[in-house]
Parts: sequence; structure tokens; C-alpha cells
Amino acid sequence: MKDHIDIANSKTSDQFITDYLPSSNQWRSWIHPATKAEYQITLQTAETLPKTNFDACFNLIECTSGEAYRKSKDGWKPRSKRKEMRLLDLKYLLVKLDDQVEGFLSFMPTYEDEYPVIYCYEIHLSPALQGSGLGRVLMQYLEVIGDKIPGTAKVMLTCFLSNTRGVAFYQKLGYAEDEFSPQPKILRNGTKVAADYVIMSKNISR
Repeated sequence: MKDHIDIANSKTSDQFITDYLPSSNQWRSWIHPATKAEYQITLQTAETLPKTNFDACFNLIECTSGEAYRKSKDGWKPRSKRKEMRLLDLKYLLVKLDDQVEGFLSFMPTYEDEYPVIYCYEIHLSPALQGSGLGRVLMQYLEVIGDKIPGTAKVMLTCFLSNTRGVAFYQKLGYAEDEFSPQPKILRNGTKVAADYVIMSKNISR
């Protein structure tokens, strides 16, 4: 049997775009509904992402989610996060305006508990883009990719529970707590200790 996840990850960026992204090239640009500014969207890989763009993406993570990381059990670990951002099969939908990175969505076709899935690692937008509708558009592109990779069961992601706005955003898009999301731990004295994050998913298999 063909391993369609492995096939997807072995493709060049151009092949990946041709095979899995929307057939029209409209996805390559997006116009802000309020400012009418035209943003450019490109597909990048962790391997080929230029250092300046990589650093801009990292800074966006720290700017938009640094506080949530610091309040979490594991804390904010810049070195570990940078290493994760360079995972071999990680891909980026990079959003730019005037050659400046203004947002990105990183994802990977992979397996979770033996299910073929598209895992959304990060989605971060600059303040000018938050609430603009672009986040919804990027997530729709991710679902298109998943739908075009044969056998993909669902799109999955991890969200801090402290990020109530983020949880609500995903719920509006049809995401719900996944069956593999961590359950509260029960201590010896009976106290329940909940995880500080939730794993969410949306079924896309037909």
C-alpha cells in the first residue's frame, strides 16, 4: 500500500503546491478587508526558509504566545522552539506585506496515534491581521491540503487553554477536543490536575 503521508513529504515545494493547494493561484495573495492592502502568501519548507523569515516567525510566536508559554507547566524554551520550527517535514504558509513577514501557519502531514493527519503546529498573525479573517482562510487552505492527501483522517492542533480566544476561534471552524487530548490527572489525595493545553481536531476523511 502507498504511504501517502510519506509521498506528500517527499515532494518538492512546487510539486506540493501543484498537487495539494487550491488549483487556482488565488491562494497566493489576500486582500485585507479594511485596509485593502494586498498580502502575498508563499509555501516554504523548514529547510529552505531564509534566516530572516525564520527569525520573524519566531518573533511572532514570542510576541503573540510568549506569555501563554511562560505560564504553562513547561515554560518558554526558545532553543527548543527554534529546534521544533526546523523539523524536517515542517512546512510554512508564509504571509508577507512589502517583503515583511506578517503572519504564518506551519503544518506537517504526519501520523498521530497511527492516524494520517495534517498537524497544525503554529498559526500566528501580526496585530494588524488579527480579527481580519485571514486566520480562517489559512485554516481552510490547510483543510484543502488534508482533503487532497488520500486517506488523511483529520486536521489536528494544540492550543493552550489560557488562550480562550484561540479555542473559541477553532471551535467556530468546527474543531473540537480530540479523543487523544490529555485528561486531568488525579493525585493520591483525589485532587484533579488539568493539563494546560487541549488537543483539537476536525474530521476531514470521506
